[in-house]
Amino acid sequence: QVQLVESGGGLVQAGGSLKLSCAASGIIFSGNATGWYRQAPGKQRESVAVIIGNSRTNYADAVKGRFTISRDNAKNTIYLQMNSLKPEDTAVYYCYLNLPWRTYWGQGTQVTVSS
Repeated sequence: QVQLVESGGGLVQAGGSLKLSCAASGIIFSGNATGWYRQAPGKQRESVAVIIGNSRTNYADAVKGRFTISRDNAKNTIYLQMNSLKPEDTAVYYCYLNLPWRTYWGQGTQVTVSS
């Protein structure tokens, strides 16, 4: 059974940092596209960052220069380092793994940035 489990969310003041983790079990991330979406209250889910292979990355304009996505293949885990957080970054963050036959999602972790 494939599971993606996020951790690392929490409450932080504006300008602070958090590092989210997403650990996979039952499957190997390998070079498949994995990344993070977020959903704020009353808004649609939006893509935040994606990593393909070990080095190809893409970021939403709103987080470029502040967020960094990375992966540790030995731990079968991806990360999202979030710096200079803003109140508008407040959302539930979901990791995902995109495979040819389906996409797997984690359960989400809440990030709240206070002003």
